[in-house]
Amino acid sequence: MSVPQARVRPAWPLPRRGRQRAEEGRAQASVVARRYGSRDCATRRALLLADTAALLLALGALVIGSPRVHAEPHTLALAPIVLGIVVVFRAYGLYARDTKRISHTTLDELPALFHALVLACPLVWVAARLTPAPDLRFVDVLALSLLGAGFAISLRALARMAIARLLGPERVLLVGDGPPVELIARKLAAHPEYGARPVGVLAGAGAGAEVGARAGDIAGLPVLGPLASDRLAEIAAAQRLDRVVISNSELGEAALLDLLRRCRELRLKVSVLPALVDAMGPSVEIDEVEGMTLLAVNPPVLSRSSRVLKRAMDIAGAGLALVLAAPLLIVIAVAIRRDSHGPVLFRQWRVGQNGRRFQLLKFRTMVADAEERRAVLLAESRDPHWLQLEHDPRITRVGAFLRHSSLDELPQLWNVLRGEMSLVGPRPLIEDEDCQLIGWARSRIDLTPGLTGLWQVLGRTNIPFEEMVKLDYVYVTNWSLWTDVRLLLRTIPVVVARRGVN
Repeated sequence: MSVPQARVRPAWPLPRRGRQRAEEGRAQASVVARRYGSRDCATRRALLLADTAALLLALGALVIGSPRVHAEPHTLALAPIVLGIVVVFRAYGLYARDTKRISHTTLDELPALFHALVLACPLVWVAARLTPAPDLRFVDVLALSLLGAGFAISLRALARMAIARLLGPERVLLVGDGPPVELIARKLAAHPEYGARPVGVLAGAGAGAEVGARAGDIAGLPVLGPLASDRLAEIAAAQRLDRVVISNSELGEAALLDLLRRCRELRLKVSVLPALVDAMGPSVEIDEVEGMTLLAVNPPVLSRSSRVLKRAMDIAGAGLALVLAAPLLIVIAVAIRRDSHGPVLFRQWRVGQNGRRFQLLKFRTMVADAEERRAVLLAESRDPHWLQLEHDPRITRVGAFLRHSSLDELPQLWNVLRGEMSLVGPRPLIEDEDCQLIGWARSRIDLTPGLTGLWQVLGRTNIPFEEMVKLDYVYVTNWSLWTDVRLLLRTIPVVVARRGVN
């Protein structure tokens, strides 16, 4: 198929990456690029070096820490084993995921990393027996795997931090003109940890001159003109693009395929925002029937074994946390009583699983008559759906500290033990807020409300009510035990950073 030649007249001198892409725009390129872009190459190599260093450190620790292995001759013959484990990592796709996903982190790789190491264990044992290397026992191989996993997680995180510091965030072009484009622009701007910075918008194929004649920006981003694939090379060079995010609802099939082809030629990463993104969630699987791509949505089933596992994790986690935090709970209780009059605990009726009401427990952070003053303050709320104030006059001095540190939530561990709440789940709403939910939004109460969840991890009060409801829907319809573990781990830095504290 003949590819029309793009006219590229960039301002000179362009950065090296810009000149390279401008030259590619002039030439007729293959649909499949010959190699990754410079940023992706750097990321893949950094991760490879991190894994190699991690496995060598693990091997060195095993040799030094095990007198039996240390005393064996030919210990250096164990070094090539590292190459075999790296090949297994490569087979698990541990070096290609950053080129596909925007929100990919080292934490997301834990399952694949452990699976790869489990598979590598028998290979290491066999290799040790077929080479002059010392014989490794099962305990040695297990220690090597555990040490390798620990070092790999740490060094991979450091490698990504180094790449982000050296190269800065990905420069992202948004394609489309509807609410999905404005929404994704706002989300990327609110979460710099994704490492993606929108730099401009191309209007959808049908919006053209109308958008160009408007205010000149969408969601605070400059409109670079209507969509035209033959201009993409010029824009990529001028804006030094890394990724294109496309709103699928804004383009016809022919325009979308043409844009995807051109992005591949220019080695631009592509993310497509489907029209049903709110309903699918992250656990959607790619399926195909005779070459036709299907998106397989997670079936609405939470098996009995899954519920048992979730409840067991709740009991173990909440019980252990209450025991460890007991001295802190006593100190907080004394501070609250000395600071203001009123009970230590605040009790409020919330809507739980399947609409059942329960009394949620929190440390009291407000004056005793706070609930009586709520109706008056609702008129000043930044969000009409719930009470959200810049400065709430009802909060006490100790209460302000407890809220900023999230320590006021600790008594909810008792709600978790009682089965009224879970460690992870949708945010428990008061009855007035729950009454606003209709239709599909009511599916959020299919699971037990949680102490933490997607809403808390992604920004808490920085997220509007409607977005919170969508996040809860995505969590409920895409639940997995690993999702709960990942959200618990992600809660720690959010609490430390005090993100979204009200």
